[in-house]
Amino acid sequence: MSDRQGVLLIGGNGFLGRALATTLAQGGREVHILSRHVENGERDGIAFHKGSQDNPSVVLPLLETCSRVVHLASTTTPGSSARDPVIDIEENLLPAARLVDLLSKKPPHRLIFVSSGGSVYGNPRRIPVDESAEVHPLSYHAAAKLALESLFNVFANANGVSLGIARPSNLYGPGQTMRNGFGLVRTLMEKALHQQAAEVWGDGATGGRDYLYIDDAVDACLKLLNDDSATGAYNIGSGTATTPEELVALTAKVTGFDFPVIRRPGRITDVRMIQLDCTRVRDAVGWSASTPLETGLSRTWAWLRSTT
Repeated sequence: MSDRQGVLLIGGNGFLGRALATTLAQGGREVHILSRHVENGERDGIAFHKGSQDNPSVVLPLLETCSRVVHLASTTTPGSSARDPVIDIEENLLPAARLVDLLSKKPPHRLIFVSSGGSVYGNPRRIPVDESAEVHPLSYHAAAKLALESLFNVFANANGVSLGIARPSNLYGPGQTMRNGFGLVRTLMEKALHQQAAEVWGDGATGGRDYLYIDDAVDACLKLLNDDSATGAYNIGSGTATTPEELVALTAKVTGFDFPVIRRPGRITDVRMIQLDCTRVRDAVGWSASTPLETGLSRTWAWLRSTT
């Protein structure tokens, strides 16, 4: 391949990153994943590089190969850093700031930053919420995402880089690992697998989340990655809000397990309701979600059953 034909996924060893890398590699693209939690080598057509995003000895050679970069690195969730803002500063903001310094030495042609449509708006005044709405983060995690949006915007403007910011909603689907306190769909599937009670935080009958199937999220990222004219922030979601009680009922239907429900008080970092208006990304790159929630849940359940 000619110089700089590669795609670099920084922090690409997570749920979305691995799915995106697999699709890119299957499409014949040169794909590199940089992560602190991988071993060096090539697997399934993907080159893996162990290291942190601010390590010049690893990053600079990759920038000689890759002109398109997707930043997915994050060590926190809204709940995990709820009581300690230093975690997001030390583990996310500072390394990204040092990364920006490295990127400025060999700027990519296209940069995609994966932010969070599920958290940066807080509790929006109107539903569905579009990109013009005020942002009101309720967690340090969400505040850090917004800070990184600004950081990458400054870098892109100063270096003539085409920047697209993806704000995905709550992702789910095959390949999602189990993380305590994060990812209700994956948690419910695990509870169904082991026939355990489901925990519902806050009022499960009102509010809700916008759940997006992983294949739809990958498709949106690909379209944004390949269209240099698509700049600014883009909501990436299903456009539908599902309450916790509705999700429990639908998961019970798919899995055949009638969940006992344990109710817990709401958490201060929890958004009451989020439903994304995705008109802007549809108009820009022709993307819209295509997987109904029940279909996505059925596929996720089949995958989980096949891996256990």
